Amino acid sequence: MRKASILLSLVLLFFVSNSIAQVKNQRFFNVSYESGPMLSNGTEWGDNIKDLVNYKAIDLQLGWRSLSNSKYDYLYRYPVFGFGFNSALTYTREIGRPMAFYGWVDIPFSLQRPNRNLSFGYFSQMGIGFNLTPYDPDSNPDNQYIGSNINAYVHLGFYGKYQITERVGLRAGFGLKHYSNGATKRPNAGINLFPLNLAMNIRLGELTTIPDQKPEIPEKELKSFVNLALYTGMRNYEIGDPAYFRGGLGINYLIEPSYKYRLGLGLDLFWAQGMELRFPGENFSFKDQTSLAVVGSWEWQLTSRLFVPIGLGVYLYRNEINQEFTWYYERIGVRYRFGDALSAGMSIKAHRAKADFFEFTLGYTIPRK
Repeated sequence: MRKASILLSLVLLFFVSNSIAQVKNQRFFNVSYESGPMLSNGTEWGDNIKDLVNYKAIDLQLGWRSLSNSKYDYLYRYPVFGFGFNSALTYTREIGRPMAFYGWVDIPFSLQRPNRNLSFGYFSQMGIGFNLTPYDPDSNPDNQYIGSNINAYVHLGFYGKYQITERVGLRAGFGLKHYSNGATKRPNAGINLFPLNLAMNIRLGELTTIPDQKPEIPEKELKSFVNLALYTGMRNYEIGDPAYFRGGLGINYLIEPSYKYRLGLGLDLFWAQGMELRFPGENFSFKDQTSLAVVGSWEWQLTSRLFVPIGLGVYLYRNEINQEFTWYYERIGVRYRFGDALSAGMSIKAHRAKADFFEFTLGYTIPRK
């Protein structure tokens, strides 16, 4: 998870540097309180821990709304990007006192004109969770939700905001908050929370409004691309055993019919290291250590650089000894483009929402005529 921390920190810095680099922006500071239930996974130990957790937290955010009037500003109705810190207010022996540093984006459902005090939208937060108390067979045997101190942090949901004065607004939001290590250390059922968030939103610096004029957006021409990807990560198969390298290669043919997304079809080849150590005395072929799948890909373009890869794969062949239990898998993550060709980021590959491994990804995109 140390690699995950470094990578997500870099993504967070991209959020910040992208916003600061804008000549015209409106800065925001949000302070909020949240509370809500922890969701059980339906097991007896899961119900016991859920009943012991009384989740309450404070959240601090700093953000920027770009007002450069670019096509992506306008298409996403002038979203707010930023970074934040979240901390539970109470300590629970079973799960600790979860904290997180994260990058975030708020995307409104409609343009927020000065004469409209009430607005609604959706948000996404991704970062690093820490200060959790993991499973321990002696001191913490009941907590099978989390097997590591450091975990990925994800929070998705919806919000409503009411502007009281030009500078101060009140905001309420709700959504699903998730801590997971992506099966790098088992057990890893993942902690799921469903908090209600109440916030004060403060506009900092010079007060600015979104541009009145729609920017000139050229008519979109259909473009196509070949995307190559290298996936690397770690996978722990059994509690108490070491983690082994898990990786793969991907190739996708994508079309870009809209400024907001690309979609296409491709192949993924995955490889599982450590078969001889996991099953001593047995012989394995290359096919035993690999799996091959057809994957449908969709890239949600948030800015000219930042995008969210989403995929649904169907195995042509798979290996259940590598815990590929379903005939399909899902993928979602975040990546950043350096120029037009090279990209880097992280995604989670899962089977029926159960993590397989975190994919630290390097990509190279080749444009086609």
